[in-house]
Amino acid sequence: MTDPKLTRGTDPETGSVPREGSEGSVPEDRIAELERERDEYLDSLKRLKAEFDNFRKRTARESAAQSARAGEALVKELLPVLDDLERALVAAEKHEEAKLEEGVRLVHRSLADVLVRAGLSEIETDGGFDPHVHEALLAQPVEGAEPGSVVEVLQKGYRLGDRVLRPARVVVAQ
Repeated sequence: MTDPKLTRGTDPETGSVPREGSEGSVPEDRIAELERERDEYLDSLKRLKAEFDNFRKRTARESAAQSARAGEALVKELLPVLDDLERALVAAEKHEEAKLEEGVRLVHRSLADVLVRAGLSEIETDGGFDPHVHEALLAQPVEGAEPGSVVEVLQKGYRLGDRVLRPARVVVAQ
């Protein structure tokens, strides 16, 4: 159904607005009012379109972030398994049980490869202490070590992409 405000004063056959001076003419101020309304509607439509585009982009970003958090949670759950396998490797080397060591090493390697493909990387512990990626559990004097340098790693730290999942737990030289 058409809006009676917009069709008043138009020629029913052509749909056009009659010119000034013709029979049933529309006053200039009515034409200006209709043009103003049209411009307001067009402006409103453009704003709505821009808001919808922003909403769509924001939703896509939030969805990607939620997917990243889901992957992060899975990798975080697998870290203790990786730690346990590393401890088993150390114990197997001490007891010289070659077959057990070889099996555990294969499992460790395959799990580590899966995690690397998922975006996991080990935090470097060479050099100085960085509070953004290291957690100092002890500070002790060490001969020949520069103060503030990492002297021992008690638990490896990991990143997933550019986010720190778990800081490296280290001993720092005083």
